[in-house]
Order: sequence, then structure tokens, then C-alpha cells
Amino acid sequence: MKDIYILSIESSCDETSMAIVKNGKQVESFTVLTQMDTHAHFGGVVPEIASRMHTENITMVLEETLKKSKIKMENIDAIAVTYAPGLLGSLLVGVEFAKTLSLVYKKPLIAVHHTIGHIYANAIDNTLTFPLLALVVSGGHTDLILMEEDYSFKLLGSTLDDAIGECYDKVARVLDLPYPGGPNIDRLAEKGLPTYNLPKPVNDETYNFSFSGLKSYIINLVHNEKQKGNSIRKEDLACSFQITATDELVRKVELALKSNFVKEFIVAGGVSANHYLRDEMKKISEKYKVKFSIPEFKYCTDNAAMIGAAAYPLFLKSKFVDFNLNAKSNVSFFE
Repeated sequence: MKDIYILSIESSCDETSMAIVKNGKQVESFTVLTQMDTHAHFGGVVPEIASRMHTENITMVLEETLKKSKIKMENIDAIAVTYAPGLLGSLLVGVEFAKTLSLVYKKPLIAVHHTIGHIYANAIDNTLTFPLLALVVSGGHTDLILMEEDYSFKLLGSTLDDAIGECYDKVARVLDLPYPGGPNIDRLAEKGLPTYNLPKPVNDETYNFSFSGLKSYIINLVHNEKQKGNSIRKEDLACSFQITATDELVRKVELALKSNFVKEFIVAGGVSANHYLRDEMKKISEKYKVKFSIPEFKYCTDNAAMIGAAAYPLFLKSKFVDFNLNAKSNVSFFE
């Protein structure tokens, strides 16, 4: 079988990214143009600014991606694009650009769900072994997913309120840490000790998660201490929060590994770049003697390489879409 080259596009939030992925595993070229410095001034992503910057940058990102790969558009086998979920204006830029490329160069079009892209980031330079358990941790998701085979997704449990990444960002904000909050909490926590006694999130035997109570407790704690004129030991509070939140993730993963036969455990999503979480998840996989996969740091956050990896199984099944494809701000891939 000939090698398959997929040009993939990701623009669901504030990263304009494109990649050329060979056979769903090998990244031939990879470009990410971040808007982080722009949005940092506002303490978070401003949707209108994000979509405008995608429009300004997307052609340049394509040119850079093709230049680095030395592959011409004529040799591309398909165009893949994130169509959901995300910021609607940002998604539309990528979707319309992908449809234009598909039309002009007569290449089949593949629609990829952003979260599935994060899962398949683990397929880059790796062969997924089924059945597997996936923990998706990001700003919008905290999900435990069982995959019996390729593109088969059974939701075991999910967050009942705030996602883990959102909780990280809110805690970072109350600690006066700059955007993005997650990496700054991670760095600060390394300097601290778990001296704060924090409540455990959803301490039950389901696969569901909840982080709003933990977030609210920390916000109230910081507010009350400031009202009393007391100082907060930021390093210790960051460390206490990170250990408490991660321990709950580990506990639910262990529950799933005990109850389900899997050959591989993977972690996906932006929060998978967290150093402490990576170490703890590796320990639990070693305890249960299952293969462990986690993306390289550059493939943890939003990127087009993961979209190209996720598009490859769809290409093999000829699951292409027409030009009626539209962006969707929120859609489940379990439907």
C-alpha cells in the first residue's frame, strides 16, 4: 500500500496549526503559530481576536508547513480539519480554508473531532494497542474512555462540572499567576510542599469527576486569608492543589484499570503536559503492568499533527465529508 500523506488543519482556539502526517504516525512537517502573548494581556482567549488572527495567519502557516516538508499540494492525499468543538469563529476559519484547499486541489476532505485528535496524538510514532483506556484531561474535558478498537469510544465517566484544565486556570488566576495558568501552577508547585488540607473531589466509586468544589474552596480560602491580612504561601497552595487534583485522577484511573481488561493506558489533552501528572500516571500503569503512552510535550496542546493522526483511520475507511461541512462549537463524539 502506498504511503498516505494528510495535510491537517487545527484552529479550534488560539493556535493556528498545520501538519503533514504520513500514514497517521510520522510527522513530516509541523507548524504552530501561537497567539498566547496577545491573549495574555486579557487573562484569557478573546474569541473575536482569535478568529481574526487565524484569518491573517493561516495562509502563511500553510506555506511554512509545505516548505518544511518539501511536499507539494499535488502529492497530498487528503485534507483534514478540526470541525468541533471549540470557538466557533476560530473553527470556521480552519473549516472554510480546508474546504477551499479540497476544492482547488481536488483532494478528499476529512472532518476530525478535536478531542479525538488529542487521543490519537498517542498514535504519533506509536502503534495503539487495543483494548485501551484513555484519560482525556484538558480545559474542557476530564473523561475516562474505553476503546475496544480503532475509533470505538465508550465513555466510562466524565466531569460533572469543571474540567481539570479549567480548574487549573481558575486557581492560577486567584493566585495572581499569568495566563496560561496550568503550566505556571505546575512550575510553582515544584517549589512547594502539600501543607494545605484541601477537600477531596467526588470521593466515590463511580468514574465521574468533579473539581468545582475544590476550586471554590481555594478561591474562598485565598479571599478569607486576604481579608484577615494573612499572606498565602502560593508555592504550598499550588502544590497542595496539584497533588489533591491529580490524586483523584489517579484513583479513578486505578478503579477503571481494576474493572476493565486493557492492554494500554493513554493520557491525552493539554493537561497531559503537566509534569507531576505524567509521573503519577506512569506509576499507575506500571503498577497494573499495562503499556503506557503519553504524547510528546509538543503534541499535548492543540496542534495539527494530532488531527492528521486521527484522520488516517477515517481515510482508510473512506469516511470523507462534502462541502456542507460546518463548524460546531460543541458536539459529542459519542453520538
